[in-house]
Amino acid sequence: MKVTVLVPTYRRPADLARCLAALERQSRAPDEVVVVARVDDDATHACLRDPSTGGRLPLVIAPVDAPGQVAALNRGLDAASGDVIAITDDDAAPRRDWVARIAAAFEADARLGALGGRDWVHEKGRVLDGERPLVGKVTAHGKIIGNHHLGAGAAREVDILKGANMSYRRDAVRTIRFDARLRGAGAQVHNDMAFSLAVKNAGWKLVYDPQVAVDHFPAERFDDDKRDAQTMAALRNAAFNFHLILRDQLPPLRRETAWWWWTLVGTRLYPGLTHAALALLSRRAALQLSRWRAVRDGAHEARRALS
Repeated sequence: MKVTVLVPTYRRPADLARCLAALERQSRAPDEVVVVARVDDDATHACLRDPSTGGRLPLVIAPVDAPGQVAALNRGLDAASGDVIAITDDDAAPRRDWVARIAAAFEADARLGALGGRDWVHEKGRVLDGERPLVGKVTAHGKIIGNHHLGAGAAREVDILKGANMSYRRDAVRTIRFDARLRGAGAQVHNDMAFSLAVKNAGWKLVYDPQVAVDHFPAERFDDDKRDAQTMAALRNAAFNFHLILRDQLPPLRRETAWWWWTLVGTRLYPGLTHAALALLSRRAALQLSRWRAVRDGAHEARRALS
């Protein structure tokens, strides 16, 4: 079974070099490593020309003209030739047995369409530790439970995978691509949720195994969706993407249930009316109400887009 590793990258040459070094140290070498880079990203291309960067890897450099992660990932899918396409971020470093565990899992189960694992997040000088038994699920009322960075225990079936550490059987994604309708100039958040739900809805099994692990060093994003300073435009785009995916991927009854749960309740990230009301009692009422308006605008735009 041939394994292609797909790494989209943009203006993070030091992170990319660390990722490729980790791939060089794999106990089971990848058969192909596809790096997708923007044609105008001079720093990345200079890094890739350096013989010390991934020099022992079977590198394929796939240039892309369009901005955004969706275009990069789709370009990588088209360039990949493996039976399994293992996707990771340029700011992640797969652990030594990552490729070996991925290949073994797909060889052992013909129904397995996608496999994800834990990303150990290194943030502000520490590793985010902890354990959560529930990972990668969409509840009956449409709430999303991620926890991919905290999952522990045995391998189990899930609904969604995380982009920093997810692998797909080629046969499962021959007719599936990352959703070009998603908004955002860079990260286009929730593209991994849309893609993995599409594979699950096509009848394939999705599994999360904490032993299939990468170390994740969240790096700077070069768009409105900053990690520590998200703009209202980025929040609106994220809410649009999120609600577009829910309406596109959930069956009709669950779709409407999710709409009303997110409208009336929501979460701190995507506040509904309950969170908006509580915001009136806080010292940051104006900011929280601005967040609520941005989220509702994005949600209504997604609903109209699919009406």
